[in-house]
Amino acid sequence: MKGVFTMSTTRYAPPTSADVLRLKAALSGRLIQPGDADYDRARAVWNGMIDRRPALIARCQCVTDVIETVNFAREHGLAVSVRGGGHNVAGSAIVEDGVVIDLSEMANVYVDPVARIARVEGGARLRDVDRATQRYGLVVPAGVVSDTGIGGLTLGGGTGWLSRKYGLTIDNLISASVVTADGRLLKASATENPDLFWGIRGGGGGLGVVTSFEFRLHPLGPEVMAGAVFYRGEDAPDVLRRYRQYIASAPDEVGSLVSQGRFPADEMFPAELHGQRFVFVAACYAGETGEGERIVQPLRELAEPVLDLSGVIPFTTLQSFWDEEYPAGELRYYWRAMYLDDLDDAAFDRLVRLIDEAPSPLATLDFGQMGGAAGRVGVHETAYAHRDAAYMLYVEANWADPQDDAANIAWAKRVVTEMQAFSDGGQAPSFPGFFEEREKLFGANYRRLQELKARFDPANLFRS
Repeated sequence: MKGVFTMSTTRYAPPTSADVLRLKAALSGRLIQPGDADYDRARAVWNGMIDRRPALIARCQCVTDVIETVNFAREHGLAVSVRGGGHNVAGSAIVEDGVVIDLSEMANVYVDPVARIARVEGGARLRDVDRATQRYGLVVPAGVVSDTGIGGLTLGGGTGWLSRKYGLTIDNLISASVVTADGRLLKASATENPDLFWGIRGGGGGLGVVTSFEFRLHPLGPEVMAGAVFYRGEDAPDVLRRYRQYIASAPDEVGSLVSQGRFPADEMFPAELHGQRFVFVAACYAGETGEGERIVQPLRELAEPVLDLSGVIPFTTLQSFWDEEYPAGELRYYWRAMYLDDLDDAAFDRLVRLIDEAPSPLATLDFGQMGGAAGRVGVHETAYAHRDAAYMLYVEANWADPQDDAANIAWAKRVVTEMQAFSDGGQAPSFPGFFEEREKLFGANYRRLQELKARFDPANLFRS
């Protein structure tokens, strides 16, 4: 049986210039080729380290455009990648020498505030979704950076501030429209093509092109209570242990994250701290803001704060809090995420040492509590397998100079290796590095995903 990521051995005739012209004429959107004035801009993605040159970029405007492009690529044996937000750290939106299906112009969001349902096109970003749903005080549980594409985030599972209260993004997915490798448009839901629906909920984008999602909405906002407190790195032992004690009894309404890094040379921080290590504690309370202030308050008292930015703010503001820290195309990124069974004192001590050894001052080690509603879904109910994890560790190597690639990637991989002592080995599909350990992303569900891949994409068209 073909594995999920094997290469097809079938021989195909490469497309002629006449074939390309026929595709161009068939599309409502633009077909961008090497040599076009906007080719380099069209192939650029969020991770500045990704420099791939696709043969064609189809900027689709409708589902028909997607079908035409899939059929063209299949007939000529060209690999296909799908660009939604282009935010995946591995750069999977851009395939070398293949065809990119660019959904960036299919980014509409339609909200039914009475039924509490949103229909979201595959090219939308979190900011598009939040802007549309927050008009009605509603929300799709999703990520924490507004520039993230809803497509990639959903297909990888979708963790964020609201996961403990309302579940992962996929737990709120009602249905999806999917163009499969044979050019069919299928609806995937609990009652229609349920195997496909299972696979796209956490199994990644290898089964087809999701042109739209239908989500269940929940009441939240437009304002929420957010915690955002910087502590000195020297206080890390106390901060981390007190945080662990706090979350042991925190309600599901609390979504939180702890980050270790280095203070930037920013005037908001005392000059003597620039370049020194910080511990940053962030939280969102998914409920009434007055109650949220009371519940979040202990996170503001874990040690003597350097800077406390906590308060009641618009949910859309919270969602864009980190946008400037991760500028598109300006930095180089290598990210991994792994699940941790426990965070005992030995784990904390190791995290403190590892961030001290990071080669870049922009690197961070972040971790957050899992569980809650996301943990009450069975391991095999969706393709997202790691439901029983207590914590998730995010290993973020961020740097600017290409000459530093090897050192930063090596550091991130070493962090993953050293933290295996506190993990069952599972890793998160949202931050896959460069997909070095695919099976660990899907755990107990990997074999079923292989079977679905062989069924829905036997020629491995979507191998990016």
